[in-house]
Amino acid sequence: MSLPPSAPSAEKPSVLRETDGEARTLARRLVRSARFVSLAVVDHENGFPAVSRALTTTDLDGVPIILVSALARHARSLAADPRCSLLAGEPGKGDPLAHARITVFASAEPVPKDGDVHARLRSRFLAKHPKAALYIDFGDFSFFRLVPTSASLNGGFGRAYALQACDLLIGANVNAEDWQQLGERIMIKYQDASRLAEAVGAPKASNYRLCGIDPAGFDLISGNVSFRHDFHSEISSPEVAEAEVKQILDVVQTLRKI
Repeated sequence: MSLPPSAPSAEKPSVLRETDGEARTLARRLVRSARFVSLAVVDHENGFPAVSRALTTTDLDGVPIILVSALARHARSLAADPRCSLLAGEPGKGDPLAHARITVFASAEPVPKDGDVHARLRSRFLAKHPKAALYIDFGDFSFFRLVPTSASLNGGFGRAYALQACDLLIGANVNAEDWQQLGERIMIKYQDASRLAEAVGAPKASNYRLCGIDPAGFDLISGNVSFRHDFHSEISSPEVAEAEVKQILDVVQTLRKI
């Protein structure tokens, strides 16, 4: 069986809008800010679509990550057939269909437990889900990278887009080790990220902390509130990203003095 197409065909209905920068930004923000997703797999026993819920974060390149137990039915299904999809985007007040959401079609790649990739994902996952420390190292738990093949974005009524995998991914030439070191250093530095959250327009909440950074932006979290701030453009190095965060705070401090 073939994977979903990576781009819309000529026969796609005309209700689809042309994918632009605004749509790409919204799509990336929905995926990267998600704390959990609805995960659809091909059930390994009966072949039917099966939907579950999974905690998630993203890798440095924007690929969604899930942590699952080998005992879970959806984990066994992914091992048998890596095709899957995830739905991200939480409804707010009013009609749930008026709020943005995205379906990402993906191929699940298991991550071996011995190696730098697993160590990086473990660190990034715990930064977003600290309570997972209770079970993350159990023998039956492991990570999957859900590598996108295409996506369907609904930005609300009348705002439908078909996206390619490249619309979601970032940092093709990222030095993972350097960015991981920055992430660990900056999360310690900004354990209290309240001023940073205020500066970038995060929803009002207490005890924000910075839980991740990558070439396209950084992530803040406060309890059940997760917020993604995107840089104006992808940043070339960890040093420039750290300087960008400092500049945001400097601007706020200057404005407060005026």
